[in-house]
Amino acid sequence: MTAVMSRPPGAVRIGLRRGLLELRLYFREREAVVFTFLMPVMLLSIFGAIFQGELGDTGVDYRQYFTAGMIASGMMSVTFVGLGVAIATERDDGTLKRLYGTPMPRSSYFIGKTLLALTLSLLETAVLFAIGATLYGVEPPADPGRWFTLGWVFVLGVAACSLLGIAMSSLPRTGRSAPAVLNLPFLALQFTSGVFVLFDSLPGWLQQVAAIFPLKWMCQGLRSALLPDTMLAMEPAGAWEHGRIALILGGWCAAGLVLCVLTFRWKGRQDG
Repeated sequence: MTAVMSRPPGAVRIGLRRGLLELRLYFREREAVVFTFLMPVMLLSIFGAIFQGELGDTGVDYRQYFTAGMIASGMMSVTFVGLGVAIATERDDGTLKRLYGTPMPRSSYFIGKTLLALTLSLLETAVLFAIGATLYGVEPPADPGRWFTLGWVFVLGVAACSLLGIAMSSLPRTGRSAPAVLNLPFLALQFTSGVFVLFDSLPGWLQQVAAIFPLKWMCQGLRSALLPDTMLAMEPAGAWEHGRIALILGGWCAAGLVLCVLTFRWKGRQDG
């Protein structure tokens, strides 16, 4: 009697299981969960207490403007910083080396990380939007077109920042240094991309520097989905520039993918 050989699960199926495992492990770390979700809420509350009143004749409160930027910042925090630090730590403690030696398809690891990043980004966005709607009057997109804008800005932003986080994970020499290495550029981008400071109040040269990176365009895209068109008066170009937003975020997705292929390492520096 011939034994029937069952087919091993595919890379996608293994990746989804890996993603569920990543989520379970993440939510067991209470400190990480609290820091990830509480920090943006605290910052939004602090800025909401400091900055009040309308932006010129736009009819938009300062706090509504900052809510859109804080949502974009939260997305980048759980992807660029969160993924980068987690992967650097797993490389340093030998987790990646052990996974590399298993029969698990390499792509399954990244599918799992993608599921983790996407889930955390959705939760972060929902929490910040709920705070903004409850305390500062931020309203959901007014029509299907704005919902569509919110969707593609979210997807491209999460994809670009996730890929860059994976690529940057190879830069820290150790897992302990990863938070400092990843948070430094993130913090600088927050101050230059319209998260903590009105973007049109920045010097022209600083606006040009910020426009190179994805966070500025994520903030602008979310403002276009969540705020009225009266806010166009506060945009340097006087337009939402959806085409440019999509082009630049898509370009960063491509650049991040190339960087991942060129720089990703399964072993730590001490392993040679």
